[in-house]
Amino acid sequence: MRISVVTPSFRSSRWLKLCIASVADQEAEHEHIIQDSCSDDGTLEWLPCEARVKAFIEKDNGMYDAINRGLRRTNGDILAYLNCDEQYLPATLECVADFFQRHSEVEVVFASAVVVDAQGNYLCHREPVLPGKSHTWVCGNLATLTCATFFRRSIISERQLLFEAGLRAVGDAEWILRLLEAGVKMSILPRFTSVFTETGTNLILRPEARDELRRFIASAPKWLQYARPLLISHHRLRRLVAGHYWTKPFHFSLYTQSSPDRRVTRNVERPTFRWIRPDPLPASHGQEPKLGDAPS
Repeated sequence: MRISVVTPSFRSSRWLKLCIASVADQEAEHEHIIQDSCSDDGTLEWLPCEARVKAFIEKDNGMYDAINRGLRRTNGDILAYLNCDEQYLPATLECVADFFQRHSEVEVVFASAVVVDAQGNYLCHREPVLPGKSHTWVCGNLATLTCATFFRRSIISERQLLFEAGLRAVGDAEWILRLLEAGVKMSILPRFTSVFTETGTNLILRPEARDELRRFIASAPKWLQYARPLLISHHRLRRLVAGHYWTKPFHFSLYTQSSPDRRVTRNVERPTFRWIRPDPLPASHGQEPKLGDAPS
């Protein structure tokens, strides 16, 4: 079973190198497609010569357009996209391929991810629950992270469910809504597969991303918007029942700016689910101040 990974790239040279390394050392059969939008930060000085990837350098209309372009070029049975500031943990693709082989009815699988700072130090982690339409729509945040999301080729080849290229920040949530509406079978892979890096310049923190998130939530029925606090509480209850609020100590290995050629191991003695970052929406929208990515 071949896995295709697409990475949209633009002016992220130093992070892209770590991302590529984390995919290249996977033992499962795979291809890594880099869709770069003519970066001018030095990326093009080395990317065209990078033998571990298939690089396509052309202007695009944003991240989701780049992802779609890359997905159309894939030939794998299982697909995924991994941003430049994200990585796969060891043996991730092997475990993903095994899961899909054992669960032929599943088209999309979500796994757990570790969140780190720019130096690769542990901040928190996210364990997924299956997404619900109402929660996804009025929270605009996902019950999982896209770096730990994997799907069968049938999603794009048969169902024609590509990302909405005109969006800039909430394309993942909008895509999940369409998957739910199409009745796509989803499941959970109970293991850590990926790393998300808090670089300080992540897209969701930009003003234009916040504006798009507001518009996305405003597109939901009014009664659903008013129910947002209840939906958030219900989602947190689901996470509580799933045991997400207490995780045993664990360790993981990743590439860092100080160790770009060899993984380093981080031991997590006190795991935490709390992701402290600037609130993408004001408290009046029902989200607690400074609570992380999935309030949810």
